[in-house]
Amino acid sequence: MRTRIRPAVVAAALAVPAVLLGVLTPAAVLAAPTPSPGATPLDRAGTSFLTAAPVTAGQPVRLDASTGDYLYWSFPGAAGDVTEIVATLRFPVGAKRTGASTWSIEVFDGLRRRQACTAGAQTPTAARDATEVRLGCGLRRVRSWAEPWSGDPLPGTYYAKLSVVELPEADLGLPVEVDLLIGTTDGGSDADDGELRAPLAPPARPGAVLTASGQSGASPSPAAAGDDGGVFDWVPAFSTRWLWTTVGGVLAAVAGVFGFSLTWRRR
Repeated sequence: MRTRIRPAVVAAALAVPAVLLGVLTPAAVLAAPTPSPGATPLDRAGTSFLTAAPVTAGQPVRLDASTGDYLYWSFPGAAGDVTEIVATLRFPVGAKRTGASTWSIEVFDGLRRRQACTAGAQTPTAARDATEVRLGCGLRRVRSWAEPWSGDPLPGTYYAKLSVVELPEADLGLPVEVDLLIGTTDGGSDADDGELRAPLAPPARPGAVLTASGQSGASPSPAAAGDDGGVFDWVPAFSTRWLWTTVGGVLAAVAGVFGFSLTWRRR
């Protein structure tokens, strides 16, 4: 009986990983989004969050870059959207690459929080003789609201960052052709039963001072800022801290005198 059951158990144990691999492999593959008809291709990218090039879903991005550049794009995300980002890097035939390179695509929300990718090759490695490499990132469905402590994606502006994370130093600066496309599908937001008060898209205007309402105003000059102050502006306002500081000083003085009286030798 044991000799009959053991081969069946071994065959079942070997079949389980194959079944799981067949189920999980298609889920990790990210299909290429479809470009919007008549969309104007974008031929530029930013170098930081502040200079990220705005792009919409379905608008193809095609540009020539150099290996080692940090490329940023910004795109809107509404409640219920399920966004997929696919980037293809092509290496010119004449470029003499000395080794393999690892590339990365990352997505951040309006608060600069890194969002997890549920599908796609986020950090693939291109061999030395490879002509192209494909990256992908499938975001989670944007929620209409979430708890403050959670990192769930919320409506607002999102940023896609494309960079190389590992390569030989001699390959820095080699040309590379970048193709990027963002696709968005409506996943529905009725199940959230909530609404975000304001999108996560804080205003980014370098050199401007933000007021309490979030609008930018002119930066005050140092001379104007100094005219409003008085002679005793450095003195903090009266509070209970003054009282406790005074009481603590008096108690410390009394303790010092009492201790001295105990240790002083009378003649």
